[in-house]
Amino acid sequence: MYNAYNVVVIGGGHAGIEAACAAAKTGCSVALITMDTNKIGMASCNPSIGGTAKGHIVREIDALGGAMGQLADKAGIHFKMLNRSKGPAVWSPRCQIDKDLYPVYAYDYLEKHKNITVIEETAIEIIVDNYTVRGVRLMHDDIIAALAVVFCPGTFLNGVMYTGMKKTRGGRYGESPSDMISQGLQSMGFKVGRLKTGTPPRISAKSVDFSQLEAEEGDIDPQPFSFFTDKVENKIKCYQTMTTERCHEILRMGFDQSPMFRGEIKGVGPRYCPSIEDKINRFADHPNHKIVLEPEGLNTDSIYVNGFSTSLPAPIQQAGLRELPGLEFCKILRYGYAIEYDYFPSYQLFHTLESKNIRGLYFAGQVNGSSGYEEAAGQGLIAGANAGLKIMERDPLELRRDEAYIGVMIDDLVNKCSDEPYRMFTSLAEYRLLLRQDNAEARLHTKATKAGLLTEEHRRSCEVDADAIKLVTSQTKIYKLTPEKANLYLNSIGESPIDGTTSIYNLLKRVNTRIEDLFALYDYDINLIKQKIFRQVETNIKYEGYIKHQLAEAERFKENENKYIPVDFDYTKVKSLSAEAMEKLIKIRPTSFGQISRIPGISATDMSIISVFLKK
Repeated sequence: MYNAYNVVVIGGGHAGIEAACAAAKTGCSVALITMDTNKIGMASCNPSIGGTAKGHIVREIDALGGAMGQLADKAGIHFKMLNRSKGPAVWSPRCQIDKDLYPVYAYDYLEKHKNITVIEETAIEIIVDNYTVRGVRLMHDDIIAALAVVFCPGTFLNGVMYTGMKKTRGGRYGESPSDMISQGLQSMGFKVGRLKTGTPPRISAKSVDFSQLEAEEGDIDPQPFSFFTDKVENKIKCYQTMTTERCHEILRMGFDQSPMFRGEIKGVGPRYCPSIEDKINRFADHPNHKIVLEPEGLNTDSIYVNGFSTSLPAPIQQAGLRELPGLEFCKILRYGYAIEYDYFPSYQLFHTLESKNIRGLYFAGQVNGSSGYEEAAGQGLIAGANAGLKIMERDPLELRRDEAYIGVMIDDLVNKCSDEPYRMFTSLAEYRLLLRQDNAEARLHTKATKAGLLTEEHRRSCEVDADAIKLVTSQTKIYKLTPEKANLYLNSIGESPIDGTTSIYNLLKRVNTRIEDLFALYDYDINLIKQKIFRQVETNIKYEGYIKHQLAEAERFKENENKYIPVDFDYTKVKSLSAEAMEKLIKIRPTSFGQISRIPGISATDMSIISVFLKK
């Protein structure tokens, strides 16, 4: 029998890593159980971290003291800021990682933490007594006693992989599934569903004719994810090609052997990331689809064929790929496959990610119906932190929709009861101008500090940066430029000249002006200020009107959030509610009037009836 721990984390993926680290930072002893310590933090699909909205989550994880940003910076080989042609609210950092190095750094990160013990074992049962977690049973009947369990199994629950009509049981390529825990949770009354995701083939770089392909470079001045990283560099190029009509014809020949089209796969897949066969079937009038070849590391021959996710038969995959420019003689190292797995709809959770049915049991990652490493990691951090904070009898860590993308994600998961894998998009955040990737530390360091998740160095740095932002903002209003100093610059950037002395603050309201240029015209040594401070001040000033509007909306939003409802409130006492509203309110059990307003199917009339009842 193993020793007892405060918190046991089941699963060594991205959710498990963050859960273990966050729980340990609260002062708890933590055991992380994983089937294979060499696969901790493994990039099961795309070897990348970040991307549109996902990059915001990684920056938030870092601001909350998490690991993913640091690990991505260390293992990163190709960095790019996406959406630079658009407004700063949707700028999103992304990097390709070395898929072999990331797990090495992740394991080392965990091993260095004095409160974490990594155990290479298989968990088969979550032990519950009187609706309260007591521990975890392992494969050989050993038991680890625990006050809380964070469940992060990824796609391993009753996982089944498909390539054509070939069906293999597994949690991911070459690894066994986890079968027993899912059945145990169902016996406790948890509702379970099936979801599906997929991955493309990997091909040999030696077999690709890169002379036919368009290179995709990283940024000239790549920016790291983490506060702890001084500098990152680009070490590889990615390459772009396109599917062809002949490729589509070949792939259609395999549709009668597609497990998706034949109904073998019952789980719903992600709309936003369809397989290549689904794209061809749904968009028949599109002669081409973009494909990006992404090297999987510095010391591997393997290339990830982004955009070609498929579960078609192996011969069809190879024949189709060889119709793409540059891939005429490509060699497949691993065929694409779809994977179907169990998940537990997250209306069964509180916003802390603790189960509403079992005290001390937390869920994080794809088991909650989400998709993606970043979404999983964000949930893992919140679940692990709250497991630890509850044991230590401290206030929980909860993030509202106006505070973080992680808050938007968890609120959506709990309220919307989606039947497809959830992915974070900037369009899902109604306060996205407040939730920029560049201001994650400014937004979250107070809550992170209260939860005990930041090092003293990190906390002090956040406070120094906050003071610097206030100082530079005040300086923009004090520092003024004469027409003699400003007009030559304004003409050069296509802005109209000024007639009299004007503050830097007012000049920054113009579209093309840059704060560094204006401070330099004032003869200010711009090297004294961090670039990230300049960026935040400039964005705050240029978008000041929009930001004030969103802040006002957020204040109105908080009014409803502060109208609390007891979790055991009996909605059957509220007469005249629609049948749909009654069903969803009983199922989700919202804890605030604001949460009720975001449940799909709750009408304005239902809201009014509930409001009147609550006032009484």
